[in-house]
Amino acid sequence: MSLSTLLKDVRACDICAAALPHGTRPVLQAGRKARILIAGQAPGRKVHESGVLFDDPSGDRLRDWLQVDREVFYDPDRLAILPMGFCYPGPGKSGDLPPRPECAPQWRRPLLDLLPNIELTLVVGQYAQAHHLPDNPHKNLTETVRAWQDFWPHALPLPHPSPRNNIWMRKNPWFEADVLPALRGAVHKILSDAG
Repeated sequence: MSLSTLLKDVRACDICAAALPHGTRPVLQAGRKARILIAGQAPGRKVHESGVLFDDPSGDRLRDWLQVDREVFYDPDRLAILPMGFCYPGPGKSGDLPPRPECAPQWRRPLLDLLPNIELTLVVGQYAQAHHLPDNPHKNLTETVRAWQDFWPHALPLPHPSPRNNIWMRKNPWFEADVLPALRGAVHKILSDAG
């Protein structure tokens, strides 16, 4: 199956429609030439409405972390963006609900198999880390991100860039001092090498 055919199938998916209070709207980005994969959690309400991934303050922060502009960020032949759940799961008690569990088993492996050029996977948030770092010995997100070199240079665990994590950022200044320079250097090199 071609990637374009698979993407059409994913975008037409409704396997968890009955569990989604706002309906289905799978949102993802992928191109066969992509060299960087952003493995996120699930679209939020604003992304559900716009259909544009990270089209919110979280995306502004993530682009700042990567030091890329919107043109680069939204080029599917540079960056693939595959949340763990492709549809907005709805609001929870504090933030959004977790990604629906049906999505990753149905679509993740077929999509990743058609992205042969990925050099670096940015593993954003606890749900993506549980899936992409299955042998992770660290007990929580902070310890996982602090041990980022254990997964480097092929994967990099990151906290979610949401403004809700401002307190986490203040409590963990090593993230900006140590992790972001390595991330920015790798992203710049990979994208420069890709031309």
